[in-house]
Amino acid sequence: MAASDPTGGRPVDPSRGALRPLGLAEARITAGFWADRQRVISEGSLDHARAWMDKVGWTANFTIGGATGPAEHRGREFADSEVYKLIEAMSWETGRTPDPARKREIDELVALVGGAQESDGYLNTAYGRPGQAPRWSDLQWGHELYCAGHLLQAAVAHTRVHGPGPLLDIARGVADHVCETFGETGSTGVCGHPEIEPALVELYRVTGERKYLDQAKLFVGRRGHQTLPAHQFGWSYFSDDIPVRDATVLRGHAVRALYLACGVVDVAVETGDDALLGAVREQFDRTLARRTYLTGGMGSRHMDEAFSDDFVLPSDRAYSESCAAVAAVMLSWRLLLATGEVRYADVIERILYNVVATAIEDDGRAFFYAHTLHQRTPTRALPDDEEQLGFGGGPRAPWFEVSCCLPNVSRLLASLGTYLAAGDDEGLRIMQYADATVDTRLADGRRVALEVATAYPADGDVTIRITATDGGEWPLTLRVPEWAHGATVTVDGVTEQAESTITVRRAFAVGDEVHLHLPVAPRFTTPDPRIDAVRGCVAVERGPVVYCAESPEREPIGDLDLLRVDQGRAPADAGDGVDVWGGLATAADNAWPYDHPAGDDPPLGLIRLLPYHRWARRGPATMRVWLPTVQSPRRRSTDG
Repeated sequence: MAASDPTGGRPVDPSRGALRPLGLAEARITAGFWADRQRVISEGSLDHARAWMDKVGWTANFTIGGATGPAEHRGREFADSEVYKLIEAMSWETGRTPDPARKREIDELVALVGGAQESDGYLNTAYGRPGQAPRWSDLQWGHELYCAGHLLQAAVAHTRVHGPGPLLDIARGVADHVCETFGETGSTGVCGHPEIEPALVELYRVTGERKYLDQAKLFVGRRGHQTLPAHQFGWSYFSDDIPVRDATVLRGHAVRALYLACGVVDVAVETGDDALLGAVREQFDRTLARRTYLTGGMGSRHMDEAFSDDFVLPSDRAYSESCAAVAAVMLSWRLLLATGEVRYADVIERILYNVVATAIEDDGRAFFYAHTLHQRTPTRALPDDEEQLGFGGGPRAPWFEVSCCLPNVSRLLASLGTYLAAGDDEGLRIMQYADATVDTRLADGRRVALEVATAYPADGDVTIRITATDGGEWPLTLRVPEWAHGATVTVDGVTEQAESTITVRRAFAVGDEVHLHLPVAPRFTTPDPRIDAVRGCVAVERGPVVYCAESPEREPIGDLDLLRVDQGRAPADAGDGVDVWGGLATAADNAWPYDHPAGDDPPLGLIRLLPYHRWARRGPATMRVWLPTVQSPRRRSTDG
């Protein structure tokens, strides 16, 4: 039986790979940008999510048929999974910051869940009871295996933080039932929503029970043979159109595709199948190159929450679901651990600062489901007690009919410290920059500890100070983001240029410091010319942060659809934002919206941009990331 992890627990714990992940007790965020967001989750989002799940009946579903339970299931067919994600988030949070009251709440939820489990291990509140559809009768849309997967992941998190207990017993019962039902001699079906695959592998890693890994491998091998019923969105929606090994890019429903890819990496790593690992790696690389938004967001079609064709990335119809961002971080982290390729850490950074940081309201009690890059009509203020039915565009909402995103982002942020650093065969690699402490052991068992001090991303200066070491030489490797041209590292007063990664190898002593400087000056970014939707536009980035123009109703700057910027004058830092030279063009309201003359360039002046993750926090507003350029860069205002 598994014991609690003395490192504090890792969301992903592969048995092999180029890098070794650290646990919650080994890497801790102590202050700054991400500590603020972890506090918001701890003090706001977890309680908010629990209150809403109680209010709309998702927790009560586990008592259907009981003396005090509801007469029928409430919420969508996958509502169980949101309770499981909340338990997982709470588990990581209590590992990060012990809280007896929160632990009692977890125990209460676990008891509630356990009370609904059948004697053969089956557990789902939407199927199999009197008046409900039979078990496993709707693999396409029923989400039974999907819900089971999130239960397993919650159990893994809780076990790694707190040790074996009732939740692990519940999860093993569910997993055993899944293996019996869908094993070699059982049903050959797959779930319409992948998720069970990475969950089974992680349960195998916790328990050592080989059949869980074998079942995950079976599910991966069965995917892509068009076994699910035909649907208007096509088999690609379920990643069931092409066998995993034969696919060249991620397609269909973005969250489904990314969760499946996570499971494929896990199976490939644990079985030593390098060809399978290479296949999913190539698929993700092509997806990053052709189907990903500047923010790192994924999914450009509203009708099916899906990837579109290559370079079809409309700003005003960007879906870019928060859950897809979480899943993309999960996949990037797995590929980083497996391959050691630092570019996957760059992907994680982009997603974290521009989707994850954008999603949650400052008090943790409202959130974005989708992340548009161009809001044409003002968002609107939403009542605190109203469940929203629409998901795409608009403001952060206190709750949606489908509220997968809040507990999903919460579980990521609660465990975020584990994404900061990793060990390799000899030393330690710093992957993300935040005020933090790292205290771990190298591959040979020697203890090393350090402190990271930085105001990143507000500035690019990072100081790493050694606080403990068992002596001897070892390498400290720092990631240099792809955008950080001109980065430098300084050790003992000697400064060197740094590209991609910089490794300092020496017999470190307590008090030794390494200084990294990452130039975070604002810069224009131009799109691939094959992205029709933003041809002739530029975006502004500063360090890892994407910026946007916003026109809040209370401080309007005008119709952002008419905004034009001068690419000939570089963007400049401006305190809490970035200034660009631009202005608003004029347009007549004619009876026919075509054959309009180009007109003159607008008078230019300073336009203040703000970080994309800050948009829609000042009330109803319009917004855009990609900014059309003036036709004649030579024509500028003489002011300023």
